[in-house]
Formats: sequence, C-alpha cells, structure tokens
Amino acid sequence: MIRSIFLGSGSALPARAVSNEELAKTVDTSDEWIRERTGITQRYLAGEGETTATLATEAARRALDDASLTIADIDLIVLATATPDCTFPATATLVQKALGGAGFPAFDVAAVCSGFLYALGTADAMIRGGMASKALVIGAETMSRLLDWEDRATCVLFGDGAGAFVIGAAEVAGDKADQGILATQLHADGAHGDLLYVDGGVSTTGTVGHLRMKGREVFRHAVTNLAQVLADVLAKSGHVAADIDWVVPHQANLRILDATARKLGLSMDKVVVTVDTQANTSAASVPLAFDTARRDGRIQRGQLVMLEAMGGGFTWGASLIRI
Repeated sequence: MIRSIFLGSGSALPARAVSNEELAKTVDTSDEWIRERTGITQRYLAGEGETTATLATEAARRALDDASLTIADIDLIVLATATPDCTFPATATLVQKALGGAGFPAFDVAAVCSGFLYALGTADAMIRGGMASKALVIGAETMSRLLDWEDRATCVLFGDGAGAFVIGAAEVAGDKADQGILATQLHADGAHGDLLYVDGGVSTTGTVGHLRMKGREVFRHAVTNLAQVLADVLAKSGHVAADIDWVVPHQANLRILDATARKLGLSMDKVVVTVDTQANTSAASVPLAFDTARRDGRIQRGQLVMLEAMGGGFTWGASLIRI
C-alpha cells in the first residue's frame, strides 16, 4: 500500500524573544503569575518585515534542506494558519512564489491550533489518493497581531513562529511496523465556538478583531478531547500507549500537557515541551516542537511519534507517525 512517509522538517522563529519580565513592563502581570499558570518563560514576537508568509517560507526552506530536496521536487503545499498575510491570495501561494515554485496546488486550511493536524491529514489523503507525490505541510502564525495587549489572561500565552514537514509517497507493507503516517483522527464541534474565538472578521465587523478565551472551560474540554482522540488513534493503528516513543502536543499550557499525559498513563519524560520558551504558537506549535526535538537529538528515525492538538472551533485531532 501507499503511505505518506516523513522526509524532513524545519522551523523558524522571529528574531525577537520577549521574556516575562520584559512583558511585565507594559502588561499588568508578572513572571511569577505567568509561570505558575502556564509554564511560559518567554515567547517570540514578529517584528517589522516578519509575517506569517516570511516565517513559513523560512521553515519550508529548512525542511526542504533537511529532506535534501528542492521546490522542484514538490507538487503540493498545504499551509495551516489563523493569521494569513491577507484575506487572499492564500498564504501558501505566497510561500510557493517565494520558494520559486509554480503550477501545483497550494492552499491554506483554517483550524486554529489544530490546523497543522488538519493540513497534515489533508496532504496525507491527497498523497495516498495519487493527487500528489511530495508535499510541504506548514503551520505558521503571527498570533501577536490578534492579541489584546490589555487582556493579561490571553496576551501572555501566545507567540509567533512556523514549522514545516516534507512528506512523500512510498510503497510499504501495510502493517503497524510501517514507516510513515499510520493513523489520523480529526474532529470538530462548533457548539463551543464561543469559548475560544476572535471577535472580528471580514464578513461581520470588517476588522481583524482580538482573540478571546474562557480559559477554564477550554482547559476542561482540551484534556477530555485530547485524551480520547489519542486513544482512538492508538486503537486505529493497532498500537498501545506504551509503544509511543514521543508525544508532540500542541503547546498551549504546561498544565494541559501534564493532565493529558496522566490521563493516558504516559510519563512527561515522553512529552516534548517547548511552551516554556516558545509559548502557544497555534498551528505552528506542533511542527515547531517536533523540529526542536529532532534538532536536539530526542526524536530519531524509526521512533513512533504521536502528534496532537486542540484549538478554537473547537477542533482537535491526532496523528501517529513512525519517523
């Protein structure tokens, strides 16, 4: 059978890192308050000339280099973002142009923090269906441009960045020992859209708006939904939790990461954590965390890695990959 196998990864962060202490100079907060509630110590914020597209392009270049490929080898770009450079054209097409590509499909998906899982699932389906052979899958955000900097409950949580995978078609045996994407599960429930949202939009207010969140309710849904989708993906793939080498979660909050791991009976030693230094980068957080762990030697070839995320909508999902 044909599976989508992992070929390379890359990531990019803005030049400016902002510590909790620096943030506390302009926001009514403190390093202690932020650390205690979130585990975050700093985040990266996009500056002049840095956009979702520029960060995505740099992450994509690094992923292509990691895969020893060029844009000429790619025939699909799927980019997940809640903060596109413009309403249209799609940010994916801006990346395509910047990389020197043309002609093949390039489009955005919007599923907020779960966006990279949705993008990966879409690219995987297109590869397995014969519509593409090698794809760039990107999660990229400039969340800082959606924040209300007077709302200390939300503005301290987010940062900017981008991460990218290159995946490609390969013929495999079709069992759970295969390399590649073994199982993916995606969900959404629009009934909870008022718990995490942006209070603006092209068709409603004609403005960008600001991010709004009811933190306690989001936390409760996140732990329940993520634990369930992880169990579902394991069952679908024929694996059990003990088989997993690494969990790469959406980096929303250290408490959510810990609670989800405990629900599955997994040690936090198996969970990749970057929320402390990168904060919540929405659709970028999963590929950013993955690439960080690959670059420092934790994630290695042959290992079984679970990706998972939940975001506004609500949307949530997970994907099990043998690297």
